[in-house]
Amino acid sequence: MHLHGHLRKLGTSHEQPVVYQLRLASAAATQALTELPLNPLLGQHIRLHFTGRINCIHCGRSTRKSFSQGYCYPCFTRLAECDTCLVRPETCHYQQGTCRDPGWGQQHCFRSHLVYLANTTGLKVGITRETGLATRWMDQGAVAALPLFRVQDRLASGRIESLLATELKDRTAWQAMLKNQVQPLDLVQEAQAVVARFEPVLQAMPDLDYQLLVEQPLYFEYPVLAYPDKVRSLNPEKTPCIEGQLMGIKGQYLLLDTGVINLRKHTGYEVEFSCH
Repeated sequence: MHLHGHLRKLGTSHEQPVVYQLRLASAAATQALTELPLNPLLGQHIRLHFTGRINCIHCGRSTRKSFSQGYCYPCFTRLAECDTCLVRPETCHYQQGTCRDPGWGQQHCFRSHLVYLANTTGLKVGITRETGLATRWMDQGAVAALPLFRVQDRLASGRIESLLATELKDRTAWQAMLKNQVQPLDLVQEAQAVVARFEPVLQAMPDLDYQLLVEQPLYFEYPVLAYPDKVRSLNPEKTPCIEGQLMGIKGQYLLLDTGVINLRKHTGYEVEFSCH
């Protein structure tokens, strides 16, 4: 089996275990994708040969380095989806008239967002748009997650996340996640404790409208034959040919017997994939 194309993030379907697809674009900035089911390849020897060519997923420009998971530097500095407020939504500057693309902001930021709790390597808080919620959690390698608050826009979700992050983690310890070092948690009980601790503060925050959600967690299992005892990160910049037995997939990582690689980090890279 041989495939060739430009990497996109792994496709996911919420089943038990999660179903993954390798996704390759036929051209640099095209939306036409070839998808290969990865779960059936567990235990087989796979090979990813990185050609050294990297192209921007927005404009297709050849670039020596990828920024913000797939963009060239000019697009990284120009596009609204690459602005720092996407990582830190509480710094949204739309109302100041300095949004890079107000039309994009209206479409993507001024819509319903959720603040959620997830168990990746312990309790963490995060935000996401209401659509594609399970995808967000699978991309993080969460074993369980539930939505906690619904708000009217991204800025409001960022304000709540920043408050909760004063006492909760807002990042995943990716190495522990890949070793499956996950604390068992009762997310419903954790959510009740978070609401009891923070809702009085939220109610006092000016101009903040939110809806408290009462939801049951979603649970996730991942297709893994064996988790690594020690995580060795594989870097195509140093080793263009990455190969080994596919031991598992979790988050956006392939777990090989030779190490692990985050495919989302290398979005836009041209790769030749083979399996035998």
